[in-house]
Amino acid sequence: MIADRIRRPALLDKITTAEAAAALIKDGMIIGMSGFTRAGDAKAVPIAMAERAKTDPFKITLITGASLGHDVDRMLTEAHILARRMPFQADRTLRAAINRGEVMFIDQHLSETVEHLRSNQLGPIDYAIIEAAAITEDGGIVPSTSVGNSASFAVLAKKIIIEINLSQPAELEGLHDIYFPGRRPSRVPIPVVACDSRVGFPYVPIDPDKIVAIVITDEKDSASSIEAPDADTDAIAGHLIRFFEDEVAKGRLDLTLHPLQAGIGSIANSVLSGLAHGPFHHLRMYSEVLQDSTFDLFDAGKLVFASGSSITLSTACAERVFGDFHKYKEHIVLRPQEISNHPEVIRRLGVIGINTALEFDIYGNVNSTHVGGTHMMNGIGGSGDFARNAYLSIFVTKSLAKEGRISSVVPMVPHVDHTEHDVDILVTEQGLADLRELAPRERALQIIEHCAHPDFKEALSDYFRRACARGGHTPHLLEEALSWHERARGTGRMVPLTRI
Repeated sequence: MIADRIRRPALLDKITTAEAAAALIKDGMIIGMSGFTRAGDAKAVPIAMAERAKTDPFKITLITGASLGHDVDRMLTEAHILARRMPFQADRTLRAAINRGEVMFIDQHLSETVEHLRSNQLGPIDYAIIEAAAITEDGGIVPSTSVGNSASFAVLAKKIIIEINLSQPAELEGLHDIYFPGRRPSRVPIPVVACDSRVGFPYVPIDPDKIVAIVITDEKDSASSIEAPDADTDAIAGHLIRFFEDEVAKGRLDLTLHPLQAGIGSIANSVLSGLAHGPFHHLRMYSEVLQDSTFDLFDAGKLVFASGSSITLSTACAERVFGDFHKYKEHIVLRPQEISNHPEVIRRLGVIGINTALEFDIYGNVNSTHVGGTHMMNGIGGSGDFARNAYLSIFVTKSLAKEGRISSVVPMVPHVDHTEHDVDILVTEQGLADLRELAPRERALQIIEHCAHPDFKEALSDYFRRACARGGHTPHLLEEALSWHERARGTGRMVPLTRI
């Protein structure tokens, strides 16, 4: 079994314990670790690092693809190992430490991290800790359920620790397409011209002499925490389906649409699943995370190919998919996130991006990261990569939060992740606002009318009328624009249900 997974005999001598591998990590090091939205994450060595830190304190800079599973971020935070963390996280304990200022978090577009490593703006990486399904005869690393930044971590790191996970299906081999862009300014075009383009290696080519330790694990990926669709997400999906149907009627799209991207999370996942009930067919995906919705669309006969950087599934969906993986394998490819999220490719393919907002304002600026303008949630992730470069940039959210006390549509967002210039379509359960080719005053009318909840619509309209009376291309009452957030901070409610 082990010989099937480690096919370079000389590397069998590198097999060791997680504790021994963790002992290699020293204070002040920069560590690149596999994992993208809970998939393909290192599962043993980081836990051993946290245990070691109880008696041998040390701190590191940790760079990943995206969020980690198995409570690793929590354990590393509680062990006070993390000095700096980037580019994305989704752990409650780590989030609290970031917002207390205890961990320095660098929030980056997911396409940029490796670019900064390649150009020596970041790094160098001392150790890459990478989960793999296998090691080839030449020492190449076969990633597991995600690629993320793992390929470039392995190539650019001084040394590599590999976790061979026996629970990851051996059938994953052949799924990956590992391509490395050249250095700028002499880079040639990235040759991905369709979702199913294969332009690289099915493994990560490295110098096997850099592998200093191999740890054998046997643990499944953490299950996604995606919630089932509800009436609001069904309504959002319905609005989008009608919008796409209208775009087809106007000749801007056909029923195959353009390649689809959907951000991580319950709302975007539910919206994508909703496309199974529309008239669309022969759909393609060029996305980051292949979620339950991807395989729902496959099973519904709607999706013909999906390109991503990870496969992140609920427990039930994972059992269905990996229990019959040959059914899907030829229709899937996993790429490094700098390719899945690359602006050049996104723009070339004309991707339709569907991402989740925390809130947006009446002019179309979107906040997807900071609660109250100050407190980090997870990070921008890949939504900015897609928003700026997509054929259609769509953001979805429910119109209310906190049991109706908070409006997701506000006069002015206190933090901007996606400016009004990058946002085409906004959707809540209330309706859809098409912002294309509209001036700010026109956008405001569309957003208030179609997206705001009735409980807040009059207050938003009143703010807009008074701001317009003062004038300006983008009218605002600066002394009042952020008052909703200040009121929410103090009282838990943005505005009373009657005019203040």
